[in-house]
Amino acid sequence: MNQIDNITQAYSQAPWRKQLQFIGLFSLFLVFIALVAGIYLNVSARTAKVGRDIQYMKKQIETLDREIEDKQSQLAYLLSDREMGKRAQSLGYEPLGMNEAKFLPVPGHLGRKPAVLAPYLHNDLIGAPIIPKEYTEPLFDWLKKQSGWISFTLPEITP
Repeated sequence: MNQIDNITQAYSQAPWRKQLQFIGLFSLFLVFIALVAGIYLNVSARTAKVGRDIQYMKKQIETLDREIEDKQSQLAYLLSDREMGKRAQSLGYEPLGMNEAKFLPVPGHLGRKPAVLAPYLHNDLIGAPIIPKEYTEPLFDWLKKQSGWISFTLPEITP
């Protein structure tokens, strides 16, 4: 107990220790806040940089898309029949009518095959039921069979 009294007496005789303790805690708190702020700023700066990079890349994509579309329209113009005709005439070619054309037979060539728009049905499939009979029976007929009802017809009355 005597030792505790000595420590408290020494502590109370040196008030600057309390001030140092307070200054140490305050500076530790400031360092912690500065560290958190630094991390936050670092993350924010990297996020902003990535955002700018994405915007730049999107702009590049749009520019390249416009260039591709421009090249496609230029190609379509150059391959148009009017431009191809102009170039052919400048090279010495002249338009040819159907009466002036000569067709050469090619041995072994059978010509164009006809277009097949639907699959060919074999004769054995024609007339064969596609849907089973059970699925084509009306509902009320099926109910009559299941319940055992006897159907009867009313006699005709003639005047």
